[in-house]
Amino acid sequence: MKRFVLVMLALSLVIAGGLSYFASSHPDGLERVAEDHGFMNRAQKPSHTVMLDYTIPGLSGFFSNGLAGIIGVAATFAVVAVIGRLARRKRNPSAAEAPFSRRR
Repeated sequence: MKRFVLVMLALSLVIAGGLSYFASSHPDGLERVAEDHGFMNRAQKPSHTVMLDYTIPGLSGFFSNGLAGIIGVAATFAVVAVIGRLARRKRNPSAAEAPFSRRR
């Protein structure tokens, strides 16, 4: 199981970091509807942002989007790993093993 998780993590990082170059820069979803119906200019900026438009401030182009994708995948993986570890401890208080380790 540990090997599977590591392979999937590596694959996710490659996809997020490398294939983000091919993502469309055209608006989709709510942005597209807002542009089509003419109320995009009434949108308010959020009070705080982490990575506005999936970019890293100070970087440009491919590196900015790729790094933003990698950070997103890593942060998501870290949150899920912590939640998994907490759930395992709560279910089995005597288990002190690391997340994703093999049980025998």
